[in-house]
This record gives sequence, structure tokens and C-alpha cells, in this order.
Amino acid sequence: MARNIKITLAYDGHDFHGWQVQPGLETVQGTLAEVIGRITGEKVLPQGSGRTDAGVHAEAQVAAFTTDTPIPIENLVVVLNDRLPPAIRVTAIEEADDGFHPRHSAREKTYRYRLYRGDVVPPFLWRYVTHHPYPLDEAAMAAAAAELVGEHDFTSFAAVDPDRAARAASDTGGDPIHATNVRTIYESRFERIGDELVYTVRGNGFLHHMVRNLVGTFLLVGKGTLKPEDIGRILDAKDRSAAGATAPANGLCLVKVEY
Repeated sequence: MARNIKITLAYDGHDFHGWQVQPGLETVQGTLAEVIGRITGEKVLPQGSGRTDAGVHAEAQVAAFTTDTPIPIENLVVVLNDRLPPAIRVTAIEEADDGFHPRHSAREKTYRYRLYRGDVVPPFLWRYVTHHPYPLDEAAMAAAAAELVGEHDFTSFAAVDPDRAARAASDTGGDPIHATNVRTIYESRFERIGDELVYTVRGNGFLHHMVRNLVGTFLLVGKGTLKPEDIGRILDAKDRSAAGATAPANGLCLVKVEY
């Protein structure tokens, strides 16, 4: 009897070309599919809660796949972690209802972006932070981040992608809410933790490059090029060129997916 297996996994995205399988490139989804296939003898393509970009990390990505294997859940955790590369670890596995889908069923996601403010990045941190030792008005950045809370059209912070609408509709099963650029943000804040300025954002969904584009814009606020109140104007413009540049991938991590 087929089982719907839900996996929670963490990964260091530095050496992967993102989540989504790509011919000839090492990806998290492709690596996971290959290992599951070797274990079960089945051809599977685990579906994730979202497509993290090349270099982006995850503390709790969620994926699922259907299998006929009789291997007990507790044994699957052991054998997967034994055969996956050290950069990918399965932290939990459970059987989910047939209707569960990592992306469609998700209610909230939380991302974190780490800016290292010290002069020298420690060698064991460089994969996971973006170095920015230059002067920034961190209070202004915090005020700008707070402007995002609520429901908005985030077109100005979405990657320019002519195929986005068709892909979004496909990814969400035609869900009209997530096939648009309208999202609801529940939490958007900066906090200083030692030498790091950490941005945390929680919402009901995120667009391609959205968090990195937000951080790139907040950096302009920190430099004084923009003011916190400009965030509303940028949202209203619904124009990618109104916002800042895309921040580097390595500072970004998918922290949690809630169902």
C-alpha cells in the first residue's frame, strides 16, 4: 500500500545548485531523489515546500514522496542519513495523510537573513552570512522592516520572471491566491546578535528572490539612500526597478515551515 512520507531536512546549500532538480547539476532535490531511489528501488521525485536558490540554506525544509516500500519509518531516517552527503541531514520522518503536499498545505514560512557586521568574518561562518562591515543605520532598517507587516502586493520585490504566473499556478494547483504576487507578512524584524544583524521574516508565502530583494532594499535604507517610509511607495509601484538589488544567497536560510 502506498504511503505518503513527510521528511523534514536541513542542508548547507553552499555546494548545491538550489533545491530543484536540474540536469547535470547537483541539487538537493536531485540528491534526495537519487538516494531514496537506491533505498526503495522506486523512481521518486520528492516535492518540497519551496525552491531554495543556489547557495541558500535550510534548517527545516519539508519534502514528501509516495512509496510502496515497507521499510519502517525509524529505519528510513537511519538509512537516509547514512547514504546522504553530510551537507544534507534528515531530522524527522513521518507518514502523512494522502492529501498532504509540502507546498500546497503550508500555512506559514519563516526565513532568516544574517548580515555579519564585524571587520573579519570567522572562517567557520563565511558560508552562512553576508559580510557588510560598512556603516548602516540599523534603527532605520528595523523601521523599514516593520512597514511590511500585513497583506501587500510584492511585485516590486519579486524576481522578474515572465513564466512566473504559469509556474506559480502549476506549483499551487491553480490556487488563485498564491498564483498572484499578494502575500501576507506576519513578522518582519531586525535584531542585533553580537556581530550579526539578523533579519527574520514570517509570512504565508514568498516569491522568487523576495527575501533577498527585501534585504537589498533594507541595505539602501541603512545607507541613507532610502527612508523607511519609502517602503510603502516601493510596494505601491509594483515595479522591480523601484526596489534595491538582490542580496547574496549565502546569508539566507529557510528556518521553518508550518502546517
